[in-house]
Amino acid sequence: MTDEFDDMYETFKAILDAFPPSEAVKRLELMGVSSAVIQKIRDRHEQQTIRIKELEEPHAVVLGNRDTWYTGPQPRDKCWPAIEDLLLRDGWSKGTAIRNLDDSSTRVVSLLNHPKEKAFSTRGLVVGYVQSGKTTNFTSVMAKAADRGYKLFIVLAGIHNGLRRQTQARLVEQLVEPNPSLWSQLTDLDKDFTPTANPASYFGKSNKTHVLCVVKKNATVLRKLAVWLDKAADYLKDCPALIIDDEADQATVATKSINPLILSMMKSLPRSAYVGYTASPFANLLIDPSAEDLYPRDFVVNLPKPEGHFGTEVLFGRYALDGEDPDQVDDGHDMIRSVPEDDVPCVRPETKADVEGFEPVITDTLRRAVEYFWLVTAARRVRRTGNPHSTMLIHTSVNTSVHNSFERPLQHLLNRAAQTMTDAVFLSRLRDLWDQETARVPADDFGETKVPFDDLVPELPGVLRSCRIVMDNSSSEARLDYENGPVVAIAVGGNTLSRGLTLEGLSVSYFVRAVSAYDTLLQMGRWFGFRNGYADLPRIWMTDELAEWFRHLATVETEMRRDIDIYMTESETPRTFAVRLRTHPALRVTAAAKMRDAVTAASSYGGKRVQTHYFHTNADWLRGNITAARELVSASTSNAVRVEDRSAEGRYIFRDVPYDMVIDFLNSYSFHERSPENDADLISGYILKRVTTAGSLRRWNIAIVGNPDGEHFTFAPGISVGRNIRTRLAVTNPAPDFADIKTLMSPRDAAVDLDRDTAKLTEKGIRDSRRLHLPDTGLLVLYPIDKTSEPSPGKKLRAPLNAEEHVIGVGLVFPEPQHGDSTVEKYISADLSGVRLEDEDLSLLEGEDA
Repeated sequence: MTDEFDDMYETFKAILDAFPPSEAVKRLELMGVSSAVIQKIRDRHEQQTIRIKELEEPHAVVLGNRDTWYTGPQPRDKCWPAIEDLLLRDGWSKGTAIRNLDDSSTRVVSLLNHPKEKAFSTRGLVVGYVQSGKTTNFTSVMAKAADRGYKLFIVLAGIHNGLRRQTQARLVEQLVEPNPSLWSQLTDLDKDFTPTANPASYFGKSNKTHVLCVVKKNATVLRKLAVWLDKAADYLKDCPALIIDDEADQATVATKSINPLILSMMKSLPRSAYVGYTASPFANLLIDPSAEDLYPRDFVVNLPKPEGHFGTEVLFGRYALDGEDPDQVDDGHDMIRSVPEDDVPCVRPETKADVEGFEPVITDTLRRAVEYFWLVTAARRVRRTGNPHSTMLIHTSVNTSVHNSFERPLQHLLNRAAQTMTDAVFLSRLRDLWDQETARVPADDFGETKVPFDDLVPELPGVLRSCRIVMDNSSSEARLDYENGPVVAIAVGGNTLSRGLTLEGLSVSYFVRAVSAYDTLLQMGRWFGFRNGYADLPRIWMTDELAEWFRHLATVETEMRRDIDIYMTESETPRTFAVRLRTHPALRVTAAAKMRDAVTAASSYGGKRVQTHYFHTNADWLRGNITAARELVSASTSNAVRVEDRSAEGRYIFRDVPYDMVIDFLNSYSFHERSPENDADLISGYILKRVTTAGSLRRWNIAIVGNPDGEHFTFAPGISVGRNIRTRLAVTNPAPDFADIKTLMSPRDAAVDLDRDTAKLTEKGIRDSRRLHLPDTGLLVLYPIDKTSEPSPGKKLRAPLNAEEHVIGVGLVFPEPQHGDSTVEKYISADLSGVRLEDEDLSLLEGEDA
């Protein structure tokens, strides 16, 4: 009986290729299958769909109860098994890596419509990580969709020829070449879309192949494709189509030409799905209401971070999020090297007027970076593992003439090195460089073994002979070509290297590019990705300011991804999910960083913690904050319902202080201007709005948290605690009058005013307990910080605080709103003085394609 049922279930699965599940059941009824057997078939299919829906990863938020018709690969499939075989040959593990890819791509396909539905127009979004295998994910989605009957596949591959060509090559290698009889191509490696005379040859009933089209986001190209599809409309009624938009946050949304052209194409395709892929979690696709026509109304999928992926926080560190123990948040690996501000004019024109005739100077830091790149390449040849290619990126400007000006001095540096390979002084300098770098980042931290310098020397002549200087930009014919054997290249470029394009074997980056938005900054980080076999060797040379931006970006990105996961579990639809994201305080950072004209920032602080980590170090500024803190403590002493002296623990708590004293404090305390998330006006506005509209936040608990073993700091007569130690992040060229302590609060501090024993409370326990016992009460915590604050031994990425006066840190904990939250708005206009901005060059979207 079981065998008979299994056979019938296999028949049902075969029918599913031609009909959606409800229609497939009707076919079984017409075949005379009993209702009991049909119910068992339905139950088994439902169990399999539940497995897909309830996958632990990736998380997804989905509109309504979309039917999950796809339950995973089938034995007769051709396209997905071919990809699996290729990846196994490339060294992917059958266990974790391929299983995770299988699951995540299956989840995305399960959210598409069944290809045989009469009509559909799906909108979805997949959020991944920069250089994390998004292309492999959407290639797998395409393969599985092809195995189930999707016919036309249009891939929008960025705005540059290099990325379009690279994407075409990947798709041909993984989809077309393993099954050449199953595919037809409208584009090839060297040719973007050009109309063919006869659509019937691709879409007529006699042609059973899948059709692949990889195009740039160029208005001229897309217009040709849209017109051609419109003319082919008679043949497309029965043509299920999947449009993949790679780098979906770039150029697609809110552009005058690209967005309408994508929609125009979809009108010619009665059965079509648009799925955007992005690595920018604050992509405008998520937050820009004007993008509603391509907003992912049907689903958003959040891909997990792949094992072994080098992300922003691995390199730059980040700040602790709510509920995280600061000691458990890494400062990042010691892989960032500082480029002095004095070097910047040597490698980048200071003004547009300086561009013409600009001649770069090979500074000491640039020479060190290039020489280290040659050493890394030699070390990787000794190890003989991982990616066979080795690339260095030099990125100082978007201007092509600036890129081209680097060719002569870099070639001169290369030639001189080749001529002095036997010079004792030259080799001694290289030995010192290698020993310094390998000491700062020990190989065994990454499961690798240090390559001795003497083992590198025999490899260096071959490295120098094979090293090419490549100007990869829109005006240059030279391109990074990884298809014809191992490459050793120093690539100088701008926007052609800044998005999507994979720099194979990237080891060293020299990056002083001026940028105008965090999402652009994230995309510039070509150094993110996988570094199998050389995870200890990558280095990045950049200014301290840029490194600080990336650290801040790592925090915003991590918090955003965490909240995406939280919001996904709490939101009913992608639309409510987007509304929640738009009220996220961190999004103000993105808006302010775009540095356009004034923009409106909406913020909601419900359930959030706000803490200071940037400080000026001059005495006048610090004394102003000491005065503000002492005035608050004095007012709290007089007005609190109860004062709790826990000075033995280094703590005081003032219970039920009126909110207007908190407002007065926020008016007099100075937050550092580089902390846009710490905006006193917005915080005060939020408090007042909660007080007047919800009756919440009328009362506050004010706490002082000190170090019981520290030297004493007095807030008011009889009220003093020991000073805390908070070191600053060490940088090579510290800015004057500035300190970044990275993290102020510990998770336990958010429970300082809870009456119960809080030592064993988890982050969730603290939230639950506050919601139960202090549902409408805010918490403000004052931290006296010792002005010297020496780091403990072994903290090599930390330096003494060295402020001119003791520092007052502030943390605020807001209760979670019980019945909807308030938002407050403020116009933000960035101060552009002293900031050089370079936007992505989107001129390639319009005009004739080369």
